[in-house]
Amino acid sequence: MTAYLVRRLLGVAGVLLAICAVTFVIFYLLPADPASAACGKTCSPERLAEVRHFMGLDQPVWRQFGDYLVGIFAGRELGTGPHALQCGFPCLGYSYENALPVWDLLMDRLPVSVSLAFGAACLWLVLGLSAGVTAALRKGGLLDRTLMVGAVATASLPVYFTAVMLLYGLVRLTGLLPYPAYVPLTDDPLAWAANLLLPWIALALLYAAMYARQSRSSMIETMAQPYIRTAHAKGLPARTVTVKHGLRSAMMPVLTLFGMDLGALLAGAVITESIFGIPGVGRLFYDALQRADQPVVLGVTLLAAFFIVAANVVIDLLYAVVDPRVRN
Repeated sequence: MTAYLVRRLLGVAGVLLAICAVTFVIFYLLPADPASAACGKTCSPERLAEVRHFMGLDQPVWRQFGDYLVGIFAGRELGTGPHALQCGFPCLGYSYENALPVWDLLMDRLPVSVSLAFGAACLWLVLGLSAGVTAALRKGGLLDRTLMVGAVATASLPVYFTAVMLLYGLVRLTGLLPYPAYVPLTDDPLAWAANLLLPWIALALLYAAMYARQSRSSMIETMAQPYIRTAHAKGLPARTVTVKHGLRSAMMPVLTLFGMDLGALLAGAVITESIFGIPGVGRLFYDALQRADQPVVLGVTLLAAFFIVAANVVIDLLYAVVDPRVRN
């Protein structure tokens, strides 16, 4: 197990390094000049050169990338002279837009995205697995066809369409729910849940449809295995066979899908956060991309990559818990 974890952690480091390098090079090749944006329209050539030097943009790209990597693990000093900024560990740089540390910006927005991701994940797991398992146990019946038609129809709706319809129907038309405005969980748990319910539903409807189809196909395949027939032949209760022997094995591909989806959402749901005006990491990424704010975009990209690969490592470890055969 230790050797496995070491190999996976080295793989995580390699993936993050590759993503960081690719993102860095892409921004280096873009025609946008962050120094010009920071200096302003009336900036003189001399002042522009000073700003570029202070931001380190006059260095070769490999030097900029090397300084960035060193700063992540050891911190670094940005700029020179009396206006130099000391960026401590972990240093992801400073935003070109407001000169705030990227790490602080991410940590300020992360609780919002975590609240959005975990709430939606709980909803789509309950809805998706319930519908998928029910359809699999009623294979070929009216309930199976009804659930799968509903899943296909729901999965075909883009999240921005569902979000707008929810806003119109539940906020503007009926006033059943307030317009989403993030409230910290520690301030008011009820207001926190009420304001995030619409985004949770918008995301859960899309993901639940995909999980219903996946869990249905996995459950049908599992229930046709010889060991399931053997369990029935031994006289085990149908509920025990379905839950203990069937569902646990059928969960394996669902767990893989869940790790990818949850990891991506933890780093922000760009469309959902933008439509509902939620100040999460996804909204931060969108705004930074509009302004070509390289440090912020790079920081969010690294955060997203970390969550995805970390979630996959955790899911791999959970395989042994869900299915004992993996331990052998």
